[in-house]
Parts: sequence; C-alpha cells; structure tokens
Amino acid sequence: MRAAIEPGTGLTFVELSHPWGHGIPVWPGDADVRIERAVTHAKDGVMAQRITTTMHCSTHLNAPVHLVQRGADIASLPVDLFFGNGVVLDIPKQRWELVSAADLKAARPAVQPGDIVLINTGWHRKYADSQEYFGLAPGLGVDAAQWLVDKGARVVGIDAAAIDHPLATSLGPQRNGPLMKRLPKLYAAVTGRDAKADFPEWNPAHRLLLANGIPTIENVGGDLAEVSGRRCTFHAYPWRWKDGDGCIIRLMAILDPGGGYRIEPGVSR
Repeated sequence: MRAAIEPGTGLTFVELSHPWGHGIPVWPGDADVRIERAVTHAKDGVMAQRITTTMHCSTHLNAPVHLVQRGADIASLPVDLFFGNGVVLDIPKQRWELVSAADLKAARPAVQPGDIVLINTGWHRKYADSQEYFGLAPGLGVDAAQWLVDKGARVVGIDAAAIDHPLATSLGPQRNGPLMKRLPKLYAAVTGRDAKADFPEWNPAHRLLLANGIPTIENVGGDLAEVSGRRCTFHAYPWRWKDGDGCIIRLMAILDPGGGYRIEPGVSR
C-alpha cells in the first residue's frame, strides 16, 4: 500500500513491519504464537486476550544481551537509539549471498555517523513459513558488520530472518543446529562447498554489532521498497522490558515532504 500524507501533521508514515498474529512465520524450532481469549464479550461483556510468544518473530529488535552475555537489556538501552534519522540502503541479494563492506560503501545515500541503517536485499518479498525464506536467505558479512561499527551506526536492520547468513546461525551447522536438518547438505549439493568451512563461526556479524552496543532489527518488511535508497526518520520503539532480550516492534519510516513539521518544545502555556 502506498503511503499517503497524513493531513493532521503533513507527515508521511511508511509501514516497515510484517504483520504479527496467529499463524505468522516463526524461527524453525520455535513454538507458534498462541493467542487465546481470556474473557469474551458474550460471557463477560469485554474482551481480553492472553498471548504466548517468543519475541524473535515478525519484525523485532534485539538487545545486546540476546547474544552477548552480560550485555545490555532492552530497558537499559538509551531511548534515543530508537528514534532518529537514517537510511534505507538498496542492496539486492540472491540466495546465500553476503552483504559486504564494499556493498555498504558503494550504496547511496551514504551512511552517516549516528544513522539508523536498514538494508533492503529484496528478501522481505519472500516472507513466509518456508525453507526458502529462512534457509536460503542472504546475510550480513563480518566485514560489513565491522564497517557499520566503524561508521557509528545507531541501529542496524535487515529484511531477512537473521542478521547473519543462515548457515552461520543455528539453522546450519552451528551451536544448537542444524535446526534445518537438510540445509548443510543442500548447500554442499548446490555449491560444492562445505558449509562449516565457509561459515566456521556462530552469528559472527550479529555478535559483533551487539557487542559494540548496536541493537539490530530482523524481518524488516512492509513497504520497504517505497523508501529504499532514501533518507528517512525512523520509529523503532520496543517495550520498556527489564531483562528483555528482544521485542516485537512497529517499525515506521517517517517523511516530512513539506518540511513544516516540528517537535513541540514543551511549552506549558
């Protein structure tokens, strides 16, 4: 759906989240999202729902503690990380390709220090409960993660289920894997290469970002193509969750075509 200018503010809000709810794709091996009505209109005159879910599904943000022992949790991260200016980089990738530092350096508009950086590989169009979406996805190379650290990125997101290449995660021959049992053999059959030799480390790019205090966003989606290759202001707020390792978010790009909007200064009269 093409975003329209919101008449009350003159701003354009662009949806960058996948829907969340019953039956959405979840990380292979995770339990389904479960939603129950705790009370109902027919019986109680009110509706309230009970939810059981992992936070690492749909469009979500990861805190450092997700992969880094004693790393910062969601609630302890500075709130200004999740709102601000940045860029959507258009870097198309196909099956099992890596986003490299050279890709990031060549992309335009250029990444600025303090940017929220979202990477559009085009993979969000394949979002589904499928072996293709999870197992054949592109991912961020370690050199790319280091480049983003060096550039001073504030938050880094990608339109795939993981920051790293799937064979560098538990989907492949890594810690707690392979969750997708056939994936290493498929990689060998298609490429003639050994997955563990090509991807010897577990989540190296993701751990590098989180270890440097850079939260990450996975499963970026929605109308991402609408703002690809553009600078935007982003809203990516998680819950204020003490000890939280990650959180489902409503990720939005905000544009001000007329340049007339301002944040209130807090005047009391």
